[in-house]
Amino acid sequence: MLRRPVTNLLSTASRRSISVKNILHGSPEAQQAGEIDVQQHSRLVGRGKYVHGFEFHCVKPDRTQEYKEAAENYYTGLIRDPNLHVKLSGSWETLVGQQDTFLHILEYENYGGYDKTTQLVKTSKHLKDYQAMLPYINSRSLQLNQEFAFLPTAPPHAQGGIFELRTYQLIPGTLLAWEHAWRKGIDARRKFVAPVGAWFSQVGRLHQVHHMWQYPNLETRKETREKAWQIDGWAETVDKTSQLAKFMDSFILSPLSYSPLK
Repeated sequence: MLRRPVTNLLSTASRRSISVKNILHGSPEAQQAGEIDVQQHSRLVGRGKYVHGFEFHCVKPDRTQEYKEAAENYYTGLIRDPNLHVKLSGSWETLVGQQDTFLHILEYENYGGYDKTTQLVKTSKHLKDYQAMLPYINSRSLQLNQEFAFLPTAPPHAQGGIFELRTYQLIPGTLLAWEHAWRKGIDARRKFVAPVGAWFSQVGRLHQVHHMWQYPNLETRKETREKAWQIDGWAETVDKTSQLAKFMDSFILSPLSYSPLK
């Protein structure tokens, strides 16, 4: 996985900007005392209605077809079970990025729904279906995320093309500042393409932000991104948000046949 370092320098600010910064990040004294809690930030920027589980599976290169069949059986079985408090947002295979990696995003009715679903899976036929995937997987990871309040996840649709998942590892304590800057600049991107969703991590790898986009192809992606740079505010948004990140990743994904988002 390639990681591009980002300059860790905050731009020069006026007295007013410094005051805002202290509100967002806390004064140096408060930070040193540990009084700024990432959970407080989450309550301010999160939608709070759902929890999205990001399940990453790194699959054995010579077993991808068998994995796909087992994964389809497991995930479609989950969403067909009326007793479970879960929906499948989408399932994708990585085309550019970490090869032989698959992403499944599950939507739970907050943490209560997550707890109920995982307990029910352990005592149902779904456990056997899940275990059927394991021989084809080299490693797996799970991260629980919440939607940004201003950008709910798109409903199921079939528009075709490719998806891009962009992931940012933020400097701890900068979630509010990142959300504030990105919220102001997102309209420049919305003029040309509708975002699929945006999330921030709460359990698993912390201080991460994800957002997802959909394009007909890579050429259209390039043209769309170039158009955004011509809109006032987008360059400033990129400048501010990049200063708040340690590194960033971009993955090009292809939806699987049973993915609700495709």
